[in-house]
Amino acid sequence: MSGVPGLDPAVFDDTVAAVAVVVGEEGCLLYTNAAFTRMFGARTLGLPAREAFPDPDSGRFLSVLDDVRATGLARQVNGAREPDEGMPWQVPHFVYSCSPVITAEGEGILVVAMDTTTETRALQRYEALVSAVSQMVWVIHADGAMEEIVPGWGQLTGVEWHPRADSGWYDHVHPRDREKLGRAWSTAATQGAEGVFECVFRLRAADASYRHVSARGVPVLRDGRVVEWIGATADVEDTWRAQVRERLLAKVAVVTGASLDEAFGEVVRVVVPELADACLVLLLSHDEWPLPEHARVTARRVASVTRPGLPAPPALLGQTVEITRTVREVLEKRTPRTFSIPADGTIPPDVVPAVTERWLVASGATSVTLVPLVVDGAVLGYAATSTNGDSPAPGATEAELLREVLHHAQQPIRKVLDLQQARRTALGLQRAQLTRPPAVPGASVAACYQPASSANEIGGDWYDVFTLPDGTLVLDVGDVAGHDLTAATAMTQMRSMLRALAYSCGSDAAPARVLAQFDEVAEGLDAAPFATAVHTHLRRRGDGRWQMTWSNAGHPPPLLIPAHGDPFYLSGAEEDLPLCVDPGIPRTSHPRVLEAGDTLLLYTDGLVESPEVTLAEGQLRLAGEAARLRHTALPDLLNGLLKLSDHRDDTAMIAFRADPPE
Repeated sequence: MSGVPGLDPAVFDDTVAAVAVVVGEEGCLLYTNAAFTRMFGARTLGLPAREAFPDPDSGRFLSVLDDVRATGLARQVNGAREPDEGMPWQVPHFVYSCSPVITAEGEGILVVAMDTTTETRALQRYEALVSAVSQMVWVIHADGAMEEIVPGWGQLTGVEWHPRADSGWYDHVHPRDREKLGRAWSTAATQGAEGVFECVFRLRAADASYRHVSARGVPVLRDGRVVEWIGATADVEDTWRAQVRERLLAKVAVVTGASLDEAFGEVVRVVVPELADACLVLLLSHDEWPLPEHARVTARRVASVTRPGLPAPPALLGQTVEITRTVREVLEKRTPRTFSIPADGTIPPDVVPAVTERWLVASGATSVTLVPLVVDGAVLGYAATSTNGDSPAPGATEAELLREVLHHAQQPIRKVLDLQQARRTALGLQRAQLTRPPAVPGASVAACYQPASSANEIGGDWYDVFTLPDGTLVLDVGDVAGHDLTAATAMTQMRSMLRALAYSCGSDAAPARVLAQFDEVAEGLDAAPFATAVHTHLRRRGDGRWQMTWSNAGHPPPLLIPAHGDPFYLSGAEEDLPLCVDPGIPRTSHPRVLEAGDTLLLYTDGLVESPEVTLAEGQLRLAGEAARLRHTALPDLLNGLLKLSDHRDDTAMIAFRADPPE
C-alpha cells in the first residue's frame, strides 16, 4: 500500500455517518466525529480500543477490529447496544463497517456506523457504498480527473490507477463489456442530478483472468449543480458465479429430452453462451467402463451449439470419430482439461475431430476444454467447449463450474438412460411375444409391429396369430392403455391370458364368450388392465371361402379389403365396451363370409390417429391406401400402410387374405 496518500479523518467531521479511526497494533483511538459521539457517547482519544470502549456489549466490536487487523479484509456487521443511562438520543440498533486504511500515523481501521433504527433510507445508500469499501472508492472531478479514495485497484488489477475518466479505462475492461459500460455511464451523466451510474462488468485481474465487478456512482451536488461523482467498485465474482451456478443448475435440472441426443441438445444450450462460446457433445460407442485398453473406441457427435455471432457449427451427420490417446487420458482422469490455442490458430493435435478443428480455426478459437460426462460412475462421453474471438481461455474456477453444470445434468440424463433401458426391455418382451404367424392352408397371413419413434414411449399394442386343434385360425389385436413398462408388461399378460382362454374354450366358443371370460378371469385375479381388443375366428369352408366371426371390445373396427370393390370397415350394430370395464355387460359376436381374394386388416389406433387428423380422417386415408395396395403381397401391404402413421404411437397390424381358387 506504499505510495497511497494517508487518510485525513477530518473529511468526516460533518458527515451524517458516525466515523472513528483506530491505528496501531493496539487500535488506539485516533479520531471520532460528532455523529459518533452522539450515537455512542464521548470516547477518550489516544487510548487503546479495549480501554476506549469498555462497554459490556462492545466485545463483538473489539473482536471485529482484531479480525480486520489480522486479515486485512473489511468487515460489515450489524450491531446493537443499550443506550447509556440518560442518553436517549444514542441509538440501539446500527450497522458498522471496519475497513483497513492508511493514515498519517500508519496503518489503521476506518469504522463507519449508521443508525438503522430511524435512518432506513440513509442506511440503504450506505450499504450500497460499504459493500464495496473492501475494494475501492473513487471520485470523478468536474475536470475529468479521477481519484481513488479507498485503494483497491492495484491489488485487483496489478496495474496503476488510471487518473483520467477517459477511454483508457477500456484497456482493462473485457472487450464485450466495454459498450455496456460506456452506455451505462453516458445514461447516468445525461440525467444530471437525478442520475445513478450502475454497471456490472468484467475487469482483467492481475493473473490475466477476468473478474466481475459491480460499480455504482452518484452525483455530488453543490448549489444544485453536479460538481463531481463519487462511487464504489466491488469485486462480485464470487456472488456472480454463485448466481450463475444456481441459475444454470436449475436449467439443467429440468432437461427433458426423450433421447440422449435430445437431452444433450438441451444441455449444450444451457452451457452456451453463459460458460462457453461453443459446446460439442460426443458420446462413446462403448457401454463398458473402463474402456478396453487396446480396442479401437469411437464416439459420435450428438449435439452442438455456438453463441450468436460465430459461424454455424458443423452439421451433425452421425459421424463417428476415433478416441485419441489425449482424449482417453482426459476421460480416465475424469477432470476437465483446457488446451490454449496460440495466436496463429494452430489447434492442438488429437483433441477434437477434424471437422471441429476446421471450425475452430474459422471461428478464431482461443481455447478448447474437454470435460468428461460421468453418470453413475461410468463415462458416457465428453463435452468439448471453446472460447472464441476476444474471449479468454477459462481459468480453473470457470472450468470447475463448467464441470459442475455438466455433472448436474446426470440426473435428467439418468432418467433418459433408465427409460431407454426400460424401452429396450419392453421391446424385447414384445418381440419375444409377437412371433411370426403360422402357415395357413388356403390363405396368407402377415403381421408387423412398429414401436413409437419417441424413446419416451413404451407401447402396449400387440397381435397374436395361432390355430386351434380343429384348424380354426385365431387373430387377435389389442392395445393396453399406457405408454410405459407397466403397459408393456400388462400387454404380455393379456396376450398370454387371451390365448390360453381361446385354446381352452375351443372353436365352439364364440369370440364374444372368450372376451367375456377374459373379463371374468382378469377381474378375479385382480389383473385387469384397461384395454381394447378384437378377437377373431376364421374357418375355411368347403367352397374355399372363409367364415369369419369376431367380437370387438372398444377397438378400431377391422377393415375388409374385398378383391373387387371399395374397402369398408366391419362395425357391429353396437360397439362393445373395452375390456375390464364391467364383466357383467354381455358381449356380441359378428359373422362375415370372406370371399376368395378378400383381405382382412386388423390394426391398432397408432395407424390412424394423430394430433393433425381426426380418427374419421385417419380411417378414410387408411381405406384409400389399402385400396391402392390391395394387389400387393401382404408384407408389402403392411409396409405401405405403416407410412400412414406419424409413429408417435406404436402400431400393430395383422393382414389375412383368402387364397383365390386354383
